[in-house]
Amino acid sequence: MSTEKSHNLTQYWRTLDAAHHIHPFTNTQALTREGVRVITRADGVYLWDSDGRKIIDGMAGLWCVQVGYGNAELAEAGYDALKTLPYYNHFFKTSNPWTIELAAKLATVLPAGHSRVLFANSGSEANDSALKLIRYYWNLRGQTNKKIHLSRDYAYHGVTFAAASLSGLTPMHPQWDLPLPGFEKVPAPYWFGAKAAGYGDIGPEEFGVLIAQKLEEKILELGPGNVASFSAEPVQGAGGVIFPPASYWPEVERICRKYDVLLHLDEVITGFGRTGEWFGAQTYAIAADILTMAKGLSSGYQPISAISLGARMGEAIATADEELVHGFTYSGHPVASAVALKNLEVMEKAALVPRVKSQIGPYFQRRLREMFVDHPLVGEVRGLGLLGAIELVPNKPQRSFFPRDLDAGTQCRNYCFESGLIMRAIRDTMVLAPPLIVTEAEVEEMLTLARNAVDRTARDLGKL
Repeated sequence: MSTEKSHNLTQYWRTLDAAHHIHPFTNTQALTREGVRVITRADGVYLWDSDGRKIIDGMAGLWCVQVGYGNAELAEAGYDALKTLPYYNHFFKTSNPWTIELAAKLATVLPAGHSRVLFANSGSEANDSALKLIRYYWNLRGQTNKKIHLSRDYAYHGVTFAAASLSGLTPMHPQWDLPLPGFEKVPAPYWFGAKAAGYGDIGPEEFGVLIAQKLEEKILELGPGNVASFSAEPVQGAGGVIFPPASYWPEVERICRKYDVLLHLDEVITGFGRTGEWFGAQTYAIAADILTMAKGLSSGYQPISAISLGARMGEAIATADEELVHGFTYSGHPVASAVALKNLEVMEKAALVPRVKSQIGPYFQRRLREMFVDHPLVGEVRGLGLLGAIELVPNKPQRSFFPRDLDAGTQCRNYCFESGLIMRAIRDTMVLAPPLIVTEAEVEEMLTLARNAVDRTARDLGKL
């Protein structure tokens, strides 16, 4: 395609987009002035825009394209299902082969005890469903006062009324008059931010126990008989890629068991290999009562999510002997299920999860630290598997933060985009989560572009 023709097409699509399309998490007026970037194709870890510009995707879409773009096996699985059974629902005592086999397959990779699965279409829907199922479980048990859902500061669990209320990213709340009643927050195990938050020079492991005990204090404040659940991501993703100290999860699990509070793990980001295990629950040895997943379930090729029930919830709900009045038109859609089932097969065949744990994950983590740990603008480099975070700070020893109105992270992100790298900024934390198929050469390309962007940002801020 000629440069002139591609430019004309870009302008045409930008005009249509500005006139008719409201984007998620976007200032629509500002985007209309700037003009949207139109992505037209993708392959492996690369994207191309409508002007033919090649971009390396350091975020796997939205943390989800595990097998990379352009996988023919997934496309063929979806096409075959479309030709055979383009749609049917799971109401009226019906099912379909792909969804049945997907549920059974998930039971083989999920944490022990998670053998029963419900389906939805997004992470938000999965988390919303999980909260309903938690309340239903306690109602079945006759503990009808257990209605309060606990979660953490910086948590992200989705955008429905309930999931957004569960989220601890407070900028999400004012537009919608949220959170709803029945949602309470506890501190996040964010050790790098501990000093700025007034905890002093506490060590990571001591801090992990201390923050877990804040959960216990909140349960006691509210009354254990009123607290239904504690929801948490094994690693907090959209809140800043926050990795808990090793002491944190064992103490959280002990507290939940002590006060009979259901433990809900949100594995929408950490599920399907990103941490080097199939699920973050396995990475951190967490025994969850209910687990939610999405994104990597189909590598983003189709919208699908799932909720798995641990033994006590699964048994109670499966044997309730009454109608479960919950479900979506597209729950367990046959095409989405076919693609997800093939995705798991492709991941197993290519041994992507052990590759993240033993090969490409350690390589990515080593090179990330070698390139950034001594940078004058970087306060901390943290990561696990194919999750990485670079915290930009004005003063490394003090672990202080830039004023929010300076928006150093957005400056750095813009330099990344300009150079052909998609790298996310969460406040002033720069985040990478590439597809699980990424090669060492592609890791080097990503990190070189990221280093260039951090250097340029440091020069702007007088730090280099």
